[in-house]
Amino acid sequence: MSEIELTILMPCLNEEQTVAQCVRLARQFLEGSGVSGEVLIADNGSTDNSASLAKEAGARVVDIAERGYGNALIGGINAAHGKYIIMGDCDMSYDFLHLDGFVEKLREGYPLVMGCRLDNIAKGAMPFSHRYIGVPVLSFLGRIRFHTKVRDFHCGLRGFDSEKARALGLCCGGMEFATDIIGKFALSGAKIAEIPVTLSPDGRSGKPHLRTIRDGLRHIRYIFFDSRKKCK
Repeated sequence: MSEIELTILMPCLNEEQTVAQCVRLARQFLEGSGVSGEVLIADNGSTDNSASLAKEAGARVVDIAERGYGNALIGGINAAHGKYIIMGDCDMSYDFLHLDGFVEKLREGYPLVMGCRLDNIAKGAMPFSHRYIGVPVLSFLGRIRFHTKVRDFHCGLRGFDSEKARALGLCCGGMEFATDIIGKFALSGAKIAEIPVTLSPDGRSGKPHLRTIRDGLRHIRYIFFDSRKKCK
């Protein structure tokens, strides 16, 4: 078993407004819970001070050259030292201070532990079209395609066994990575747990990285077509 039990992994692209606070909260969780762990930032080409601020706050930073949400996370998964990984966006939308439920389920033997935001969405944290159309519809399609009961396919806070994740052959470089990892765990026969989490408003100013129509279509294409293909 790895000496490090948990890697808290955050993909990062120009998050200087929030990344340091997210790292500090994650480190506070590790120190307060007694879990042996690290905070890992997968920097995906930031041109601001994100990387240096993350290091100052106590994170290990790895540079992932190939752009894309999925590419950043795949690179981070491959670089992680922990037996388990909990991933989450470093924009203050997720609570890194209270990860006990994820650790508990991972220790119980669940290879994948999904957060579910649907009952705990703070005001202003999710657009109407995402909350009542995009997330429910895409999650429904994912449940049918992958024969799973996961309610919230797009929650960015999730935990998994690192070795088992690496063995899945994850290859989606964009936002559809969120569906890819659930689908591959589900089709492998893995038990999947789902626990409630709170979604808070994005702490950054400026445009979000998510592009509703483009990324929604990428999820649909993956569910109906790309999930049936083998990665090269």
